[in-house]
Amino acid sequence: MPVDARLQRVLGGEHLASLRKRLRRRFERAPLDRVIEHIRVDGLAAEEHAALASLLGRPQRYTASLQIDLGLVDDTLRRSGIAGSLREALEQLDGPITHLAATRLRLESLWLDVIDGCCHPDLIGLLRTPEGIGLLKRLTRQDATAARELCRSAEAVLRHLPAKAIARSQLAADVLGNAHALDNGQSVATLVLATWRRLCPPAREDEDRPAEPTPDGQPQQLGTAERARDIWARAGVLVNQLARPALLLNLPIKRAEGGSENPGEPAYLSLRALLRSPPLWDVAGRKVFVCENPNLLAIAADRWGRDCAPLVCTDGMPAAAQRCLLSQLAQAQARLCYHGDFDWPGLHIGNHVMREYGAASWRFDAADYVAAVQTASGLAQRLDGRSIEASWDEALAAAMREHGVAIAEEAMAAALLSDLNDC
Repeated sequence: MPVDARLQRVLGGEHLASLRKRLRRRFERAPLDRVIEHIRVDGLAAEEHAALASLLGRPQRYTASLQIDLGLVDDTLRRSGIAGSLREALEQLDGPITHLAATRLRLESLWLDVIDGCCHPDLIGLLRTPEGIGLLKRLTRQDATAARELCRSAEAVLRHLPAKAIARSQLAADVLGNAHALDNGQSVATLVLATWRRLCPPAREDEDRPAEPTPDGQPQQLGTAERARDIWARAGVLVNQLARPALLLNLPIKRAEGGSENPGEPAYLSLRALLRSPPLWDVAGRKVFVCENPNLLAIAADRWGRDCAPLVCTDGMPAAAQRCLLSQLAQAQARLCYHGDFDWPGLHIGNHVMREYGAASWRFDAADYVAAVQTASGLAQRLDGRSIEASWDEALAAAMREHGVAIAEEAMAAALLSDLNDC
């Protein structure tokens, strides 16, 4: 509909665009609980003052500020037949004015309806937190209809958790009709993981502490996919269930025949095996040694065979299978004892293992490092990167900075092997 020519002359044109924008802003930001009766406009240009003065029937004597009586202006516009009110005039010239408070209230009500439409109590609990509802809005790009559909799918999956070692692809196919619907990055998977993580947090609440920096100064953390795999594992869902199995030696199991099928030989347990048929570990009150490098476990098997003490390898930073195994051993009341490389990544891994699973140091203190520097100097390498403090021994990082050399775990094999003779 064309704008009345008289309105164009009074308030239209580019020369009054800034004035109209300021007036619109006042209507946009009006409070919900009261009617605006006056608007004060500052910083007026001469032509802006002239336009408002004309509407108000004021003298054309210029001032930079002017208070507008909306009732008077609205009455003037109505009597002239130009518009029903100043707000209506502004909308005719530049389009509808959005009342921000009313819009915000409508949106809040809309998203509350989304939450109220959910049935699963754990999903509702997540969505009633600022982080949870914010996640849902991001996943659905603020689309409440899409959010309702996403919640329905997430609830369907959550009703099947905890599962008993089901493959993630099978769960997705059975529940959602698409074997890839729960892959990393899928919206349903993200919402389910967020709900499950809140429902069943890690054994230690400090899992989310900022990771210590790596030698290049960047934070060293498990990748997003790895963290997701751990959360799925806690829910009994297997992701890449055969990837990076846990390496172990002579871990005792409670069963009638007793012992390992191949005592003295290194063995692997996949995440699938650890979750589908969790072994009954016979380790209560017993030392279980934990090393960082597979080579040390192989050396121990060659040296002691069936007489080697129980030994587990993290193979660097523990992945899902290693974390699952260490959690099972800690829950079975094993006395975990950890050793790793004397370098900054090694201290980072040590901090994680000792913090998450209650492990103690195994020849991994400042005195052990200094002794290794003196006895294994031929195998020492330059210690590079940004230093990391050891949570179990405040003197260790200082000693490493002082000597400036890194000692690989294998270089300490002789000393470590003496502890592993379980005869």
